[in-house]
Amino acid sequence: MKTPKIIMVVEDETDLRELIGFNLEREGYTCRQAADGDEALAQMAREIPHLVILDRMLPNTSGDEVLAQLRRDQKTAAIPVLMLTAKADESDELVGFAMGVDDYVTKPFSMKALIARVAALLRRSREGVSHEAKALLSSGPVTLDPERHSVRVSGAAITLTATEFRLLQAMMSADGRLRSREQLIDAALGVDVAVVDRTIDVHIAALRKKLGSAATWIRTVRGAGYLWRAPDQGDD
Repeated sequence: MKTPKIIMVVEDETDLRELIGFNLEREGYTCRQAADGDEALAQMAREIPHLVILDRMLPNTSGDEVLAQLRRDQKTAAIPVLMLTAKADESDELVGFAMGVDDYVTKPFSMKALIARVAALLRRSREGVSHEAKALLSSGPVTLDPERHSVRVSGAAITLTATEFRLLQAMMSADGRLRSREQLIDAALGVDVAVVDRTIDVHIAALRKKLGSAATWIRTVRGAGYLWRAPDQGDD
């Protein structure tokens, strides 16, 4: 018998939080609940969940700050985070992805759709270490180990979000071939996630920042997509 996945729901609206929790548990998940950011961080310090559903507008410590703290801590940096927000503007969505969100759902939303997004995020996190995806990737100064979910640049470990990790893995495993934005969205976010193309650009920018001196290995092919190639090699 499989151990149920633990989902942390951080939402200050009691009715909505309890409704999400009820539906998650009906699907077989174990649900933890927090009404504000401080309570959520305290709970996650004691027990690390498999996924976090995080309201952006929270009392005391905001959802943005909770996310930032999760991403700064190596123990929680790779946890998939699905952010809930009443802000539906594209710019708000891009800001969320830039901060390290893995998926973004605007209120009001369908509970069925939310549960499907949770399942998709968890499935993608499992797929990251299955079959051929287990292969250790080493190219230039970067080594990516899918089984340990670790990335090293010139021997030094760096911390990536789950989405950034899958994005880097997709480019490195392409063996120098171009990957379009659509292909990278499918690989990093999933075929069932509808986002704008600029979402990948935001993730690439964040990934380049974390890669430091190795950032130049990510090559931009204007109007086409991205590829992973040594800086001294020409583009296609």
